[in-house]
Amino acid sequence: MTSSPASSRIPKEAIPGLLLMGAMLVALIIANSPFAPIYQRLLDTYAEISIGAFELKKPLLLWINDGLMAVFFFLVGLELKREILAGELSDRRKVVLPLVAAVGGIGVPAVIYAWINRGDAMALNGWAIPAATDIAFALGVLALLGKRVPLALKVFLASVAVIDDLAAIIIIAIFYTSQLSVSSLGFACAIVAALFVVNRIGVTAKTPYLLLSVALWVAVLKSGVHATLAGVVVAAFIPFRPAKGSDKPVLEVLEHDVHPWVAFGVLPIFAFANAGVSLAGLSLSSLLQPVPLGIALGLFLGKQIGVFGASMIALKSGLARLPTGMSWLHLYGVSLLCGIGFTMSLFIGSLAFEQSGNAEYVVDDRLGILAGSLLSGILGTVVLRIATNRDKPKAAEGDGAPAETPAQSS
Repeated sequence: MTSSPASSRIPKEAIPGLLLMGAMLVALIIANSPFAPIYQRLLDTYAEISIGAFELKKPLLLWINDGLMAVFFFLVGLELKREILAGELSDRRKVVLPLVAAVGGIGVPAVIYAWINRGDAMALNGWAIPAATDIAFALGVLALLGKRVPLALKVFLASVAVIDDLAAIIIIAIFYTSQLSVSSLGFACAIVAALFVVNRIGVTAKTPYLLLSVALWVAVLKSGVHATLAGVVVAAFIPFRPAKGSDKPVLEVLEHDVHPWVAFGVLPIFAFANAGVSLAGLSLSSLLQPVPLGIALGLFLGKQIGVFGASMIALKSGLARLPTGMSWLHLYGVSLLCGIGFTMSLFIGSLAFEQSGNAEYVVDDRLGILAGSLLSGILGTVVLRIATNRDKPKAAEGDGAPAETPAQSS
C-alpha cells in the first residue's frame, strides 16, 4: 500500500505539530458547537483509583494535566540528559548562543506580561505563561518549510526549546508549588534515594525504574509539588549506558519508545482537553483585556525581542558565533517561531489560574495563548520562507550545480 502524493510531501517531523494543531481546532469547534456541554461534562467526569485506604480521585482534566503530562515531562527529562551528556548542550562553545537566546526569550515576555498586569495581583500569577516555547509546534512549522532550512537552524531551535523547557521545570517547581506535605515529601525523597541506588549499582532493566516512577509520581502528587516534575526526576536516573545484549544506551532506547506515545497521544489529548475556548460574546476588546493582551504580546513581541535581541548581543560582543548556514534573517524567523507557546503555556496557565482557584482568568489566558502563538507561527513562517528563497540563487551560483545536493539536504 503506497502513500498518497499529498501525504508523502509532508515531512515526518511536521506530523506531531500538525496533529497538535488538529486537536486544538477540534477542541475549538466542539467548544463552540451544541456539543460543548458534553465536552465539558467529559472533562469534569471523575475517575478514581483506590487500594485499601489509599484513594486518588480527580476529574478527567486533572488526570490529563497531572498524569499524562508527567509522561511528557519524563520525555523532556530524557532529552535534556541526552543533550547535556552527548548532544549539543555538551559542547560549551555551541551552548552559549541558544542559552543566551533562551534567557532573553524567557525574561522579556515575562516583563511585558508583568508590566501590563502590574495592577492586578491575581493576574500576576500568570507571568510565566508567555515565557514558554512549544517545541513540537515550532519544530513542526520549521519542518513544513522543507529541506532548504539549514540543519543548524533546526539544532538552534531545538536547543533553545530544550533550555526553555528546563527553565519551565524550575519555574513550576519554585513558583507553582502549593502547601507542602512533609510526610509525602519525605516518602518522595526516599524513592529518589532508591532510584539513585538502583542507578549506581548498574541496573539497566526498565521494570525497577518504572515501578519506582509510579510510586514517586503518587508521592509527589500528594506532597504539594506538581506531580509532573516526578517525570523529570526519574529521567535523571535513567542510565546512559547500554543494557545487556544492546549497543544503545537505555536512555536512548526509552526516549525512542516513549516519543511516539507523547507526540501522537499525550500532547494531542492535552491540546484537546485544554484548548476548548468558547468564543461566544468575544470581540477585539476581549483580547485587549490585560491578561490575554499580556500573554499575546509576551509571546509575539517578547519572544522575538528577547531571543533575537539577546542573540544579537552575544554575536556582536564575540561571546558566540552564528552557526554555519544561518543568516540574520534565519535567526529572526526562528526567534518568531519561539513565540509559539501552545502546550507549555497552556500547562503553566492551568497551574497559574485554574488549579489555583482563579478560574475567571482561564478563558482569558487561552485566548492570549492562541492569538500570540498564531501570530508568531504565521509571521515566522513568512520570514523563514523569504530567508530560504534568498538561499536559492546562492545555491545555484558557482559551478552550476543543482540548487540542492544530497549533502545540503542531509
